[in-house]
Amino acid sequence: MLLVAASPELDHHDAGVGHPERRVRLSAALDGIVAAGISDAVVRLEPRRATEEELARVHPVSYLESLHTFCDAGGGALDPDTSVTPGSWDTALLASGAVLAAVDALEQGAGEVAFVCERPPGHHATADEAMGFCLINNVAVAAASLAERSERVLVVDWDVHHGNGTQAIFWNDPRVLYVSTHQWPLYPGSGRASETGGPGAPGLTINVPVPEGATGDVLLKALDEVVAPAVERFEPTWVLVSAGFDGHRADPLAGLELTAGDFADFAGRVKGFAPGPGRLALVLEGGYDLDALRLSVGASLSAVLGNRFRPEPASSGGPGTEAVAAARQFHQGDPAPDAAPGS
Repeated sequence: MLLVAASPELDHHDAGVGHPERRVRLSAALDGIVAAGISDAVVRLEPRRATEEELARVHPVSYLESLHTFCDAGGGALDPDTSVTPGSWDTALLASGAVLAAVDALEQGAGEVAFVCERPPGHHATADEAMGFCLINNVAVAAASLAERSERVLVVDWDVHHGNGTQAIFWNDPRVLYVSTHQWPLYPGSGRASETGGPGAPGLTINVPVPEGATGDVLLKALDEVVAPAVERFEPTWVLVSAGFDGHRADPLAGLELTAGDFADFAGRVKGFAPGPGRLALVLEGGYDLDALRLSVGASLSAVLGNRFRPEPASSGGPGTEAVAAARQFHQGDPAPDAAPGS
């Protein structure tokens, strides 16, 4: 069964007129489930809000209080890309709470895999800064909760942008293996292959920055040759996916050449990293072309359920194999020397 956490009717976050991160993204993603013909496998999860205690595993209380106060006061721009309104705080609590609810339901045996279809996205949010459309780092909140219960958590971030916030939060945490494939150079400017983790977690940050025009075969090569050996060494007990679909060739904010078929392939590979059923959750991050988002979500969720929905063939032949080889050099044998984030 596929657990789906989604509450678009409770979404009151408005990023601004013309902003690409808009409420209709949720409808498009949920339409992907229908398009893929897997609605009969869906079990809907009741929404809940994350508590301050749950958020404080990742975000200082001072940051949470400041963000809450700013929203309540009417909101405004937090940075040139990130704005909030009075309803943004509650919506952000629901987004983080949905990931926690999905993890709890999976632990209780309610399903094989979960999809969290909420907004705003989270992977750019650092411990004390909102940025890149993100307010609270939803995946990090769930990963920290699991790690506190002695789980070993793999976070795979296939969003086209590097998840700088998630990387920074777990930079020195040996309980979490963070993996990111992303277009380089692109916002936010972090995610070099040389960024491999802090002294307490050497080799537990894996970045594969690929050039504009890269295709699905390049990222599969990264998952197979760079990520899979590290996952085997790490032996995760849980897998969380920062599932951004803005690497699709139709997306307006980036320049990769991925297709819905590629995302199906990625999902299938990542499913193989989980130790078994009930230990995999996909969490929506980016994806701003609505039709591409619909098809890519449908293809990905079909793949993790063992079904086949490939409305577009996989892509191949693009640049980036050299980038994969470079990333591999940092994760063969002994961990690479420590490199500060953004170096």
